[in-house]
Amino acid sequence: MSSRSIPRIAAATLAAGAALGAAALPASAQTSPHQAAAYRSGVVISDVQADSPGYDDRSNYSLNREWIDVTNTSRRSVNLDGWTLSDEDGHTYTFNHYRLDGRSTVRVHTGIGRDTYRDVYQDRRNYVWDNRSDTATLRNDHGRFIDDASWGRHHRGGHDGNHHGRRL
Repeated sequence: MSSRSIPRIAAATLAAGAALGAAALPASAQTSPHQAAAYRSGVVISDVQADSPGYDDRSNYSLNREWIDVTNTSRRSVNLDGWTLSDEDGHTYTFNHYRLDGRSTVRVHTGIGRDTYRDVYQDRRNYVWDNRSDTATLRNDHGRFIDDASWGRHHRGGHDGNHHGRRL
């Protein structure tokens, strides 16, 4: 092998390694900007109880058994002040002066109650989440999409094309 071939082989090997490395980026680096926002914040919709157990009698007890869990999967706390949780019909709950600790969950109840670090209340007298089919959408204080969760029939549209169709 000539001494001129060695630099060419080395250059070709480095170029191939760079190409391979770029193709093997972690999934988080290949996600959409909207998925990246959820990844960066670490905040997700982790569970949904859209159909309160028992008879839907619109009592406060029944309303509060309809809820959405929002979880911070990161180690750092996240200020949720101004973040919103909404349904497909436009019912919107806005977090007010709430900080979600790292690796913690807050349950957002539909009815009336006293807010704590684990439970917050929308203070509504009517159900929000459709029992059969709906989508809960979480947005940050700038209105940017963070996460959504759907149940029932698979929905498309109505969320600026950012709907992931993730089902719980």
